[in-house]
Amino acid sequence: MSATYRCDKCGMGVNATCADCNEPLVNDTLTKDDGSTVQISRCPKCEGKIKSPMCCGQDMTCAI
Repeated sequence: MSATYRCDKCGMGVNATCADCNEPLVNDTLTKDDGSTVQISRCPKCEGKIKSPMCCGQDMTCAI
């Protein structure tokens, strides 16, 4: 089952899996050197990371 990211504004959803591992991506945060945080999607198997999907100018949320 893919992780479903959903826009809180318009309701659009997107399924996200790692192309290499076929694992559902998990919601996470990355702390930058200046102390600020960025919402990311991370593969629990290979630990690959991408910026979380956005819609309507904001990060989409994931229930998984």
